[in-house]
Amino acid sequence: MIRTITLPLKAATPEALSRYGTLIEAGADGTPFGDADARLELGRGTPRLYIMRLTHRPPRIAAITRHRAVTQCLAAMKGAAWFIGLAASIDPDDAAEEPDPAAIEVFQIPGDKALALRRGTWHAGLYFADPVVDFLNLELSDTNVVDHHTVQIDRRFGVVIEFATPA
Repeated sequence: MIRTITLPLKAATPEALSRYGTLIEAGADGTPFGDADARLELGRGTPRLYIMRLTHRPPRIAAITRHRAVTQCLAAMKGAAWFIGLAASIDPDDAAEEPDPAAIEVFQIPGDKALALRRGTWHAGLYFADPVVDFLNLELSDTNVVDHHTVQIDRRFGVVIEFATPA
């Protein structure tokens, strides 16, 4: 029996996202490195910056993923708002760690901001209202081959998470 949990969307603010990573907002050119900047961990392989094209999927989380070796940065192109499910990692180096479905939160990320996930942060998505959205993605060249740890929360915990996206 699968239980459906409906979650509200949370607003993306630097404070609300601090457990999961850094909300990257526009700043003046030449601003010195500071707390509003991402702390990137890209030293365990070859960094890869690419544009990934995603198609719309229903706002339903049945699985959640993390990358233990790298931070990951995501940003929608062309200003599209997007949504992501997040849960903090207790220990990114613990290969046996599983997410707590009760700890998952869903955030709406404005299209003019980027998100830098901490190494090991559990994430589900990306979700959006448009039929197709292109995203900038910074990770390692082999992240999706050797560092893609997914837990099917529907099978493992008997839970799916749904949320409503604004029209």
